[in-house]
Amino acid sequence: MPKEEQKVWYACYGSNLLEERFRCYIGGGQPEGAHRIYPGCTNKTFPTRTKGLIINREMYFAKISKTWSGGGAAFIKSDFDKNVETLGRMYLITRQQFIDLVQQEIKFEGEFDINLEKVIEEGSLDMKNDSWYGQIIYLGDEEGHPIFTFTNEEYLENEINAPNEHYLKIIIEGLKQTYKLSPSEIQKYLENKTGIKGFPIKKDLPDLIQS
Repeated sequence: MPKEEQKVWYACYGSNLLEERFRCYIGGGQPEGAHRIYPGCTNKTFPTRTKGLIINREMYFAKISKTWSGGGAAFIKSDFDKNVETLGRMYLITRQQFIDLVQQEIKFEGEFDINLEKVIEEGSLDMKNDSWYGQIIYLGDEEGHPIFTFTNEEYLENEINAPNEHYLKIIIEGLKQTYKLSPSEIQKYLENKTGIKGFPIKKDLPDLIQS
């Protein structure tokens, strides 16, 4: 009888909060509003388990994303902060699916692997490949499976950028789907995020949330 492949939790906090968008990473496809087609994982079996997760790291929007028409992408700061609660979601997938997912996110061509044991041992791992999501972070365990997420290795004030409305709408729908939040709760959660507060997109939040 073949040995079952190790499972890990992939934890997200941005557009992958919406399961339909996340499925493009597994099965392949083009998310609505995005200028990119994802090849999907080698194993295209969709996860059967998903649940909400509070991430004690600050979420912000930064850089200029060609995938999302020049808007900022969501990241979290690397450092743990017990006073910060970022609303996340995690999916139980295979170890190889997580590696495939990271490879798609960082657009790496060729043979690719991640030493997840080292990530667990050291708490994080910087892959040093100049990608936007080159830092893998270990967030603990749930039901006997390790939880991993990824973000940028460095927070730079001069790279803060408001998200594109299509991208932000996907995050909003993901918050509704994962947490069943009311419009006012979503408004309160997003309006003071770095990359939204002080930018014109903030005034569009009520319409994006209600639409």
